[in-house]
Amino acid sequence: MILVLIDAARLARAGYVLAREGVLSLVSPAMVPPLARPGLRLARLISRPDAGTRAARLSAALSRLGPSYVKLGQFLATRPDVVGASVARDLEVLQDRMPAFGQTVAEQTVVDAFERPLHEVYAEFGPPVAAASIAEVHKAVVVERDGTRRTVAVKILRPGIERRFSADVATFRRIAAFAEKISAEARRLRLTTVVDTLGRSVTMEMDLRLEAAAYAELAENVKDDPDVHVPAVDWDRSAREVLTTEWIDGIKLSDRAGLEAAGHDLQNLARIVMQSFLRQAMRDGFFHADMHPGNLFVDAEGRLVVVDCGIMGRLGLKERRFLAEILYGFITRNWRRTAEVHFEAGYVPSHHSVEDFALAIRAIGEPIHSRSADQISMARLLSLLLEVTGLFDMKTRPELLLLQKTMVVVEGVARGLDPQLNMWTTAAPVVEDWIAQNLGPVGRLQQAGSGIGEVGRFVLDAPALLTRAGRVVSQLDEATRNGLHLSPETLEGIGAAEARRAFWGNAALWVIAIALLLLALK
Repeated sequence: MILVLIDAARLARAGYVLAREGVLSLVSPAMVPPLARPGLRLARLISRPDAGTRAARLSAALSRLGPSYVKLGQFLATRPDVVGASVARDLEVLQDRMPAFGQTVAEQTVVDAFERPLHEVYAEFGPPVAAASIAEVHKAVVVERDGTRRTVAVKILRPGIERRFSADVATFRRIAAFAEKISAEARRLRLTTVVDTLGRSVTMEMDLRLEAAAYAELAENVKDDPDVHVPAVDWDRSAREVLTTEWIDGIKLSDRAGLEAAGHDLQNLARIVMQSFLRQAMRDGFFHADMHPGNLFVDAEGRLVVVDCGIMGRLGLKERRFLAEILYGFITRNWRRTAEVHFEAGYVPSHHSVEDFALAIRAIGEPIHSRSADQISMARLLSLLLEVTGLFDMKTRPELLLLQKTMVVVEGVARGLDPQLNMWTTAAPVVEDWIAQNLGPVGRLQQAGSGIGEVGRFVLDAPALLTRAGRVVSQLDEATRNGLHLSPETLEGIGAAEARRAFWGNAALWVIAIALLLLALK
């Protein structure tokens, strides 16, 4: 009962803020049940008159509601299947900006994390340069053992954030469970799974050691890519609440004028952004899933620098093969093969027609090739893909949705640099290279070699497996030689179960007897 009251109070507050900022005014009355329409009219009465665009209203409302709702909004931007393509596009521009929690608190967090005075960890520790829902960033200086001074970025977890997020996510989960009970569409979208995924994502983000590991893995993957750089992690000055990385002096990718003034080739940068992301996803199976302009810089050497590895995506070999063949099918206009890949991967139920699905894919792909790059609406393309998803009963695949949405964001960033960028021709070299390496003769030989290795490991393990099997057979023979013996605890449990069954059986008989007696008396 207490949880119900708490959830009701939180929902009431969220509803008021959404109404006040004008978000609910954008909802069509036809989209809500009749009983809720008076509330929608009331929401329009209390809406701010100067609420602005839908994106601005969403941003203002979620920022007022607090860090959990900002994170929820950012997460839903990756789930257009849940909120719709247009709302997801509006949520993409949601700025994760919150007030700084103060220099004193940040310094104390460092002292507590390393159990040393601040000056022993950092020679200089400046004020916050950025503050978000989960953490804020400070510029600091460290002194190495040889006396070298090095500038670093220090990310510090916001105090008390775990408790706040846990409470809010628990509320989201209960609301999602209730929605699934009353709505078939909510069950199809698996809203509880959506909330659980959000909870896991945020939990991982709040352990900065995991983000440090993500930085390290991404840096290792791209170490041979000359056009990409990932800041190095200072492991000696990183802990659960504190992450220290190399400081980047660069120009944000959103600063087009600054990039032009520095003499950078914007068309080449657009190519680097797109191809770098595709290599991360297809070659490595581990990609940065938050590649908005605020997380991308260009350093003095012209390299693309990627920061903030709190949200990462991972793809298995099956998903990477699926992605490669899908992209290759779009590039080569082989709609039949593109449809077959969906069935082979198990994403489309087998009772559907491959020919019909190929026709639907063609309806999406042909407009891409018949228009110039700057005329293609990625929002429209995404909307069509989601319509096909529902039409052919494709199950929700969170990793593919995250990949798909990140691809749209990345293309938007690249198009901001080069409005004439053609995603398909830019992607072609990366896709063709991956297919040649993994699905061509070289890839087949590597797979065969891997299979031989598996057989070899099985042969080496065979003696140990046979020994364990013999031991199990001996123990079974000994246990059953003089009949099967049960432990006293097991016997006691069986007795209790039989007693309960006998009790309810006797009770049922008495009920039947009394009923018959009453009928006889009538």
